[in-house]
Amino acid sequence: MNLVRSLLFAPANQPDRLKKFPRIAADAFVIDLEDGTPEADKAAARAQLNEIVGFLRAQALRGLLFVRINETGSAHAEADLRAALAADIDGVVVPKIEAPAQLREIGAALALREALGARPLSIVGGVESMRGVAHVLALAESEPRLGALYFGAEDYITDIGGQRTPEGLEVLYARSQTVLAAKMAGLAALDQAVVEIRDDQRFRADAACGRELGYGGKICLLPRQVELANEMFSSAPEEVERGRRLLAAAREADANSVGAFDFEGRMIDGPLLKRARALVGLADRVADSSAEK
Repeated sequence: MNLVRSLLFAPANQPDRLKKFPRIAADAFVIDLEDGTPEADKAAARAQLNEIVGFLRAQALRGLLFVRINETGSAHAEADLRAALAADIDGVVVPKIEAPAQLREIGAALALREALGARPLSIVGGVESMRGVAHVLALAESEPRLGALYFGAEDYITDIGGQRTPEGLEVLYARSQTVLAAKMAGLAALDQAVVEIRDDQRFRADAACGRELGYGGKICLLPRQVELANEMFSSAPEEVERGRRLLAAAREADANSVGAFDFEGRMIDGPLLKRARALVGLADRVADSSAEK
């Protein structure tokens, strides 16, 4: 799955908001048929899905475009999936996954579509419940079309009967398990939403924690959060420059048959070199992605 620092959700029943997507620099966008769309509006939102996707494609939308369907087994899931697969999207977001069979069911529908000549689509799975967290590694490894997992803190804490706090310790275990499973399976890992939508400081702090845990991007609810996520999940210029200097020093050390070496007062060995390569690689991917847009 491509670089995704920011995954912006907007309700499927609000075309005015959806039509603003081309003006926003998110790495990926989600037209939300699930929680964002009221029950009474779901059928109408499905009916206009192909039209709104066509509009966005005609506007040369930057970034990937997904549709979030209602959870598998619900009254709306099958119709949602049919509508999504009839549109020119890049993939499907499947919420509240708890069993590998749910993802394999979606994967089979995508495979059938591909057999008819359509281009491959990817799946983003939502880990948002006790069972989802308990089975997260099996979920992550269950379907080859799965490209990313996201952690949904609000649904998870409701399911377990806990309470959300500013510190977030109540979801730390589940949040950590999700990113661990995603990375073990080679998937992108997308961090929880921040529902305090006007609090930039809260978003920055939460994004910093997510990045420290290993997440590569974040769910966004407003365009302002997209700006913050793109900033927080990109490497600072001074970090990148230091990483490039470190890698240059490593090449020189290697040429001189030196293992661990002193770099700017710090002893450098394999793990630190690996992190520097990852940091510089991320910066290069961000630059390439910006150039493509």
